[in-house]
Amino acid sequence: MSASDEALIKGLVQQAENAAAAGQRDEAQKLLARASSLAPEHPLVLNACAISLLQARNAAGARELLERATALEAGSPVLWMNLATTLRALDLRDEEEKALQSVLKIEPRHLVALLQKAELLVRRGKIKAAATVYHNALQVLPPNARLPSALREPLQRAFEAVRVNDQALADHVDRTLVDTRANHQGSQLDRAEHGLAAMLGKRRIYHSQPTFLHVPKLPEFEFYAREDFPWLTEFEAATAEIRAECEQALREDAAGVVPYIAYPDGVPLDQWAELNRSRKWSAFFLWRDGVRIDAHTDRCPKTAALLAKAPHSDVPGYAPTAFFSILDRKSHIPPHSGVTNSRLIVHLPLVVPPQCRFRVGSETREWQPGKAWVFDDTIEHEAWNESDLPRAILIFDTWHPALTLGERELIRTAVPAIKDYYRNEISITGSES
Repeated sequence: MSASDEALIKGLVQQAENAAAAGQRDEAQKLLARASSLAPEHPLVLNACAISLLQARNAAGARELLERATALEAGSPVLWMNLATTLRALDLRDEEEKALQSVLKIEPRHLVALLQKAELLVRRGKIKAAATVYHNALQVLPPNARLPSALREPLQRAFEAVRVNDQALADHVDRTLVDTRANHQGSQLDRAEHGLAAMLGKRRIYHSQPTFLHVPKLPEFEFYAREDFPWLTEFEAATAEIRAECEQALREDAAGVVPYIAYPDGVPLDQWAELNRSRKWSAFFLWRDGVRIDAHTDRCPKTAALLAKAPHSDVPGYAPTAFFSILDRKSHIPPHSGVTNSRLIVHLPLVVPPQCRFRVGSETREWQPGKAWVFDDTIEHEAWNESDLPRAILIFDTWHPALTLGERELIRTAVPAIKDYYRNEISITGSES
């Protein structure tokens, strides 16, 4: 067939489809009849005529045409999908399954084929297998995509089937693990429990995603084991004194409290739009980007003495950083990640009203006054204060304990060199909540 004839056939089929969509059935039939007279065995013509027959409830006739079409053009997922739909109308389940498999062989992420395959499994009573296929279908949904209204009900069925199956599977596994969990209480099961929960759809597995320096092969935990940082005991014991110093400093030097987020004009703010230059999240810095703020630190001698003994990260121009973090009433710090996993972040809660919580990755905790924790701020984290009072905590950084002394020296030397190269044209800032 010449290129001009091919174009003519495609044009007639398209016009017929447009006429049918506009409700002009007679006109559509005339256009299809002309196309069929010119090229009766063209796959496009066979497909269009089959759809017309299917709409007229002549599924048997549509099947015959589509089988001829797929024999001529076996690599077309559209033809196989239409054939599967026709076979479904005829309740020929084995043949429908073969047609759907032909679609998925060509296009494994074909959403409609996956949904129809799951529905076929439901009709066959294979509910668990159907839920697995529904799960696969939901994985191929593009984010924020506007899908045809015809897919709304199938997708709702998919979501519900996956939800019900996940819960049934979780219940089944929980029943089998009663004795194992009783025999191994505590943190011995934490990693495996997290992996199992992720597999069952209850939790996600988050990874370190620094915005600047990523040191590979370091252990990455959302929250680190408290016993790995015995020097925090002295901070916790001094909570009352640190809190008193914080409160006095804030009263006497209100001007020293600055918005933690302070981007200049013209910078894309994304999640920081609401907090930029806002006192909703503010800081009273004791150390900032490796520089001791003498006027502030001198007001807080007990806090300063403890910080001086801590194994803080020290990178000229960048670390240590230590500050009192004030999160105002009814405020939210959105999900974000820090600059480097070579350091970890310490929180010592000082003033914590009810309804204040903190999420790192898949784990959410509530602050408890005087109970410190250490976390990896390069794993996505966020914070809430849903109370009617401000929340105050002491925040400072510490080296990742898995770094060798040589690695620390390398980072301590290389990062200022990067700053020197750019001559202060760019800055690297931390993100601690």
